[in-house]
Amino acid sequence: MEEVEVVVAHHERVTLRVGAVFLKIDADQRRTDVEVAAMAMAPIPTPEVLWRRPPVLALAALPGTALGRLGEPSTASAAAWTAAGAAVRMLHDAPLPPWPGRSVDEIAAHLDGECELLVRNGVLPAGLVTRNRRIAEAALRPWTPVFAHGDLQITHVFVDGDEVTGVVDWSEASQGDALYDLASLTLGHEEHLDDVVAGYGTDVDLDVIRAWWSLRSLRAVRWLVEHGFDPSAPGCEVDVLRARM
Repeated sequence: MEEVEVVVAHHERVTLRVGAVFLKIDADQRRTDVEVAAMAMAPIPTPEVLWRRPPVLALAALPGTALGRLGEPSTASAAAWTAAGAAVRMLHDAPLPPWPGRSVDEIAAHLDGECELLVRNGVLPAGLVTRNRRIAEAALRPWTPVFAHGDLQITHVFVDGDEVTGVVDWSEASQGDALYDLASLTLGHEEHLDDVVAGYGTDVDLDVIRAWWSLRSLRAVRWLVEHGFDPSAPGCEVDVLRARM
């Protein structure tokens, strides 16, 4: 009998690992629909879909290990980070998925609502929220949509040595901003931004990436707290916000 490892568990979804198989249980099957469709379209390695019996999706484990974890130093080589940047560029150069992502206006409205709640409920100091909301404004501009992963945190990118072996968790994939993916990948690991940009292979606006760091962190803090995670742990979202002060 294989040991069961709880990878993620909260009231929206649960991910379990049993040997070389991941079992994803999602309350919203629309997210699973997006995940399966996006993996089929992506031009980069993704987990093999073994079977799907709603609400469960079974995926084969990828070889290698995650590029890193938020709040911990990454043990991956600079070349692995560069390879991750190249994989992201390949994704962004692929044909767009047929479903749209959130508009700039939708993102701005959600951000403003989160900022208001963070201050009103005393989750974060008003000055910290105000400063990062001002920085986040640079991300709220028109962009040319690309095939975006939508949640490209470093735990979702797997590497073996200096090569990317696959990318997981595609439920947020959509037409989106290329710089949001690059910002998500480097959140809390600013020291590897140059490596990722080198692999991506084109000029990017670093101020917009930094703006997305602030925006993503502001939008995430309350959700993380409500779902049992600690955004104030060293190196995590609250520290990302403080680094902008």
